[in-house]
Amino acid sequence: MTAVGDFRMLNLSLFSDSDFSEALPAKSRFPKAAVLYTGGKKLSMCGGGARSRVLGPVKAMEASTGDVLTKDSGGFSGKNKVQITTVGDSSNIVWHKSSVEKSDREELINQKGCVIWITGLSGSGKSTLACALSHALHARGKLSYILDGDNCRHGLNSDLSFKAEDRAENIRRIGEVAKLFADSGVICIASLISPYRKDRDACRALLPEGDFIEVYMDVPLQLCETRDPKGLYKLARAGKIKGFTGIDDPYEPPLNSEIVLCQREKMCGSPNALAEIVISYLERKGFAGEWQKEGSGLLARCTAKIAVRWNSTTMKAEISQGQVQRDREELAYTQDSSA
Repeated sequence: MTAVGDFRMLNLSLFSDSDFSEALPAKSRFPKAAVLYTGGKKLSMCGGGARSRVLGPVKAMEASTGDVLTKDSGGFSGKNKVQITTVGDSSNIVWHKSSVEKSDREELINQKGCVIWITGLSGSGKSTLACALSHALHARGKLSYILDGDNCRHGLNSDLSFKAEDRAENIRRIGEVAKLFADSGVICIASLISPYRKDRDACRALLPEGDFIEVYMDVPLQLCETRDPKGLYKLARAGKIKGFTGIDDPYEPPLNSEIVLCQREKMCGSPNALAEIVISYLERKGFAGEWQKEGSGLLARCTAKIAVRWNSTTMKAEISQGQVQRDREELAYTQDSSA
């Protein structure tokens, strides 16, 4: 294959992780290693053995010379070698700023975006609260979206296990997605155990101050185990599940959650009642009420005048509606005059 620059001819040699001369069967794992010969230069690519039809993002890294090729390490001998791996930080990238900002999107859908992060033990009612909260917000005309921990493992995080490092990556990915939802103006409800405090704090740090609202489901382990809706505690107690949070893996309770929903055996509020507590907080912080934006735009001016006068008498409310109409006419006249 012809290419530009020093890379004139490209050949690809593949080695499986079982035998170098063995043909790979259909749907088998990716080869352990690959060598790309580029006109005197050699590129090596090490695979992780994941059962996937596509490769993840890759980056090039300088590697030492003089390595011996082994089917276990995937290393290759030779000079001018560059190793490509799917693990590592991104480099040589620049953030491309959009001309449409968060405030513009919030103005369009008439609400403020934020992340409601619901954390707690398995069986504490996180998913139930998330659904009740989303329903209550929908009834108020507010757009929300639930990122459920189990649901995300069906797709976005289907390649992750429940080891500590994978759980951290699971939370990191969901935190990044939640940030995008909030930036779009949506109220994102993230519902997952997220047992480690440092991982939750890392997600909080992704968002502006006040836009990350942590809701701690303070439910005793005994009560969660009594509920056991998925039968997981029973399996964990029997030793069939290892590393289960609350049994043989720790849960680190939040220290300064915005909202703590404390439930005990005889003091358990209904999902709707708990959702209303969260809604009340959102209203106080301006996330669930009438959206307002400071500025001189038409929508901002109209909304502000209605909001200012709405707390007074009905007569003043009617006057404000008339004032809004006059504002529209005045703005149209100004635009025509300046055209």
